Formats: sequence, structure tokens, C-alpha cells
Amino acid sequence: MSSSPATSEVSPIADTGPLALCARSPHVPADRLVAEMVPPPRFDSVRFATYLPDPKQPSQTEAVRVLEGFAGGLGGAHAAAGGKRGFFGFGKARAPKTPAGPRGVYLDGGYGVGKTHLLASLWHATPAEPALKAFGTFVELTNLVGALGFQQTVQTLSGHRLLCIDEFELDDPGDTVLVSTLLGRLVDAGVALAATSNTLPGKLGEGRFAAADFLREIQGLSAHFRALRIDGEDYRHRGLPEAPAPYSDEQVTKAAYATPGASLDDFPHLLDHLAKVHPSRYGALTDGLTAVCLTDVQAVPDQSTALRLVVLADRLYDREIPVLASGLPFDKLFSEEMLNGGYRKKYFRAISRLTALARDAKGLVSAG
Repeated sequence: MSSSPATSEVSPIADTGPLALCARSPHVPADRLVAEMVPPPRFDSVRFATYLPDPKQPSQTEAVRVLEGFAGGLGGAHAAAGGKRGFFGFGKARAPKTPAGPRGVYLDGGYGVGKTHLLASLWHATPAEPALKAFGTFVELTNLVGALGFQQTVQTLSGHRLLCIDEFELDDPGDTVLVSTLLGRLVDAGVALAATSNTLPGKLGEGRFAAADFLREIQGLSAHFRALRIDGEDYRHRGLPEAPAPYSDEQVTKAAYATPGASLDDFPHLLDHLAKVHPSRYGALTDGLTAVCLTDVQAVPDQSTALRLVVLADRLYDREIPVLASGLPFDKLFSEEMLNGGYRKKYFRAISRLTALARDAKGLVSAG
């Protein structure tokens, strides 16, 4: 599948100074949206061999063993070929016997145990062309449905051999039902599934939740998932990292002009601009950037804006783009009400990721 470049309208300032996210309005062809459903750049090189199980946690070694076998079992012809059904046992089986073992896997474990590493390794190890396997977060999958429509998404993904869903989110009942329905259609078409999941509201302090919560939410599909428990130290129990102190507007602006490929935007204006761009295009919004520089960072005014910022933070983190900012530190972006509400897991993730990217940006100031 070809990956068509996105087109965007870029301000003339891009010729003489920093780029501006607010001047970009990317138009992303449908084939690119699907072609970009691959592990993010930070997971390009991960493999099962690069996952280092903790000798004290035998479940980690067992997970690698099971996933390697699962990947090896996906090398045959697509189960839906010729209109045959029964790959997951749905409908009357008319296809030849499928390989033994689980036809869907769910990685159940706390933060910091390498679930995404293993999920990306599964994608890389599955013996199929990249165009026949897809990898994305739950949010990216819902955004894909929003951009293409439900029926086209089903049609597009039905020919895939594997769909990996990272951070399956259970904090939005509507989206959960939507994706569960989508997965039911894909399962019926013979697509194998693998997933990790996010924490349910009210369980943030636990750092993980029982696999039963995930399996209950996907209802009719639950019998087709094998839950793999991955034990290990929950690094995020240590709390949120302290955000670096913001720089001055002058420092941020100077660094933006001194850094080839950097963007420079006023934060409130950027938040307004995000409302005009579909979240499925936020990745294209960052094409070609080496750094994002933001002035006058302020508290996010409402939940809709906050959720859009979460998606942008995820795309920046996936692409390892440093973020240099003035104004409020990133741990002050969201109100106490937001951090105690149903979407708090997303907001904590955004704070953690933006904080990491802010630390990566420290060198830009000295360079500027």
C-alpha cells in the first residue's frame, strides 16, 4: 500500500524562520492513514530478542514464548479468503483447520513492564507484508473510523492478517462499543487481534486492572482472547515526574530560530487551531519537524480541548519530537477536576510524555 504524502498550507515564514503548526492544514489521503498504522518510530527496532525479561518474573519469559508462537501461526493464507468463515469460530466453519493456539491475545500487566514493546515485537515478527498488518492505539483506531467511516474502515482492515491495538481505552463507553463492534466484524473476516489496555476510572492508583475488565468490555469477543499476565515493577507508582521549569518567551523564540526544522507557535492559538484539524491528521501536522517550540503555555480551558491536546502529545511522543515551552509547566496544564475525572488516565499520560519531551528539548536552549 502506498503512503501518499500529506499536503499542507504553510505560512511564508517557513522560508525564513521557524515553521508554524497553526499554518498547517494537512489533508491526508485514506491510504496514508492506514499505511501509517505501524509501530511508532521509537519501536521501529524492537524485537522479541531485544526484550529483556526480568529473571525474577517468569511471566515475562512466558509471554515472549507464547507471542512468538502466536506470530508464527499467522503466516498462512488469510482466513477470509474465498469468503470462508470460522477463523475465530464465528459462523459455521468451512475453512481448513487453523493453527492451534490463541487467535487473539491480550497483554495484561502494569506500566513499565514492556507491553508495548511486546506488542510491537509481535507486529514485526508476524510473517506478512506491512500492508497486511496494522498497529495503532485505541485512539488512533477511533480516529480512523471518524475519518473513513465505519463501513470503509471495516472494508479496509478486513484484508489484514493482524491488528494490534495498544492502550485499549475503557474510559469512554461509546468508543468502547464502537471499537468492539468493529472488532467483531474484523474477527468474522479472519483478522487476528492483539491488544493491551488502559486503566479503568477509579483504578489509576493500582496501575493495572484485571484482564476480566477488558474481556467483559469486549463482550462477545472475550472467548477468543488469551490473556497473558506480565508481572513486573510498576515504574509509574513513583508518581508523575517533575516538569522542567519553563523558559522565557525570548529563550523559546531564539531557540526556534536557531533550530532548523523547528516550529514556533503561541500555545492558545495552537489549541484553537487543533479544533480545526481532525485528530487523525495530527501526525501529518508534525511532518518534518525537529522540535516544537511553544510560547505562553496556559491551563487548558475545557475537556474537548484537553483531549485534542492529549492526541497531539501522543503523536509528538511517538515521533520523539522535543518540546520547548514558556509559560506554565506541563504538570499544570490540566485542572484538578480534569485530573480527578473519567479521562484522568489520558491527562496523566500527556503530562508524563510532554515532560519527557521537555527534558529532551533542554539542549535547544544552549544551542540557541
